[in-house]
Amino acid sequence: MKAAAVHAFFSTLRAANPAPVTELEYTSVFELLAAVLLSAQATDVSVNKATRGLFAVANTPAQVLALGQAGLEAHIQTIGLFRSKARHLLATCRILLEEHGGQVPRTREALQALPGVGRKTANVVLNAAFGEPTMAVDTHIFRVSNRTGLAPGKTPLEVEMKLLKRIPAEFLVDAHHWLILHGRYVCKARSPLCSTCAVVRWCDTGRKIAT
Repeated sequence: MKAAAVHAFFSTLRAANPAPVTELEYTSVFELLAAVLLSAQATDVSVNKATRGLFAVANTPAQVLALGQAGLEAHIQTIGLFRSKARHLLATCRILLEEHGGQVPRTREALQALPGVGRKTANVVLNAAFGEPTMAVDTHIFRVSNRTGLAPGKTPLEVEMKLLKRIPAEFLVDAHHWLILHGRYVCKARSPLCSTCAVVRWCDTGRKIAT
């Protein structure tokens, strides 16, 4: 994708969805952190179904810790890898209480020091909770970035760095959400909806299909 097209690409996505948000359900920064931690290799839909019940009885680090391994597993057993995720979430809650006064830290270093929290999870929290212009490259963003030519790369980190460099500052805070939603509902892994895609004219692959 040519540099001149990047602004038009994101202007079009913004016009269609001026205030994008994550599809994970949460009412606090801790709930967001817990939901994102649980969402690894799982859909937002499956996580939301589990956390509705979980957060109704435990939505603070102390309350989740009080559930214990078995109690927490009972709430999240419909999510893939629930046993290891339960261990990570409990360990994270313990660290939040012991080292951060029960609050979710606002730095990447502190977030990534939490069990089960990698760079992508930290980026989601920094962006959605604290408004930082981060780019959490999941499978959707990785695919869209490569397929459109926006920021081709062989690894998520390479794509992330290119996106941060190529996306104009006015779009950076919301770009993560636009790209995820575009990949989830339009630029799908199988059978992308190029014929109805609003940004196909600037997409390297879409233009070839159209011609």
